[in-house]
Amino acid sequence: MKTTAQLLDGRAIAAKIRSTIAAEIASRKITPGLAVILVDHDPASEMYVKTKQRACFEVGIFSECYRLPETVDQSALEKLIATLNKDPKIHGILLQLPLPAHLSADDLLETIDPRKDVDGFHPYNLGRLAQKRPLLRPCTPYGVMTLLKSIDETLAGKHAVVVGASNIVGRPMALELLLEQCTVTVCHRATEHLQEHVKSADILISATGHFGVIQSDWIKPGAIVIDVGFSRLSNGKITGDIDFDTAKIRASWITPVPGGVGPMTVATLLQNTILACKWALDG
Repeated sequence: MKTTAQLLDGRAIAAKIRSTIAAEIASRKITPGLAVILVDHDPASEMYVKTKQRACFEVGIFSECYRLPETVDQSALEKLIATLNKDPKIHGILLQLPLPAHLSADDLLETIDPRKDVDGFHPYNLGRLAQKRPLLRPCTPYGVMTLLKSIDETLAGKHAVVVGASNIVGRPMALELLLEQCTVTVCHRATEHLQEHVKSADILISATGHFGVIQSDWIKPGAIVIDVGFSRLSNGKITGDIDFDTAKIRASWITPVPGGVGPMTVATLLQNTILACKWALDG
């Protein structure tokens, strides 16, 4: 069968963003600071944190990680965040998710100073996005928009279907697409007739974290497919939500997993951190 999809290479685009950030940091002679809070030592979270810290080092961002035991309580985390909110050398605070069940992620995220909320999850920043006045934007959705804008396609008027409605990806993703004048459908676990919604998508964004929920033969021929999912199959293979080899036959553009959305999430985090630093320095 003929392969038609062109690859949306997140690694290549993210590398250009990192190069631009590094040049700006060097020219302005500034040192943006990022604090990462990691609770417990989940291997996946450890890997993500190491990737983010490596990217910070590469572009000239100062980064420090606070590794806390799984038993840490809510008040101790709130006190740490309050200290970092006041620390002038820290311009961005990242609370690595998910957290243990006894901790309230929503309450902790709201404790972060919105001007240091480089993940873009604070209600203030999400509210700004909803009002079409974005400041610090959720990293994965904005990274997806950077990918979409890198290709020669008009987004306005296209039907975008987002599968997944989390606060981290699905909901802010819908808001980002609305900013570009897409017609947006958000599907979630209670959605009926998912197949019909997917078949109507000019732009399909899957963020369920479950391989196989979307079948490749549902994809509209010529659709742009953005796979945000990331999971490991029983044979050890890393995959997204959708089978790449069959989906690329129907799509016009498609992201690989890994190497698609993931690098863009990290690159956007760096962009948010330098933006927060410039606000702090420039007033």
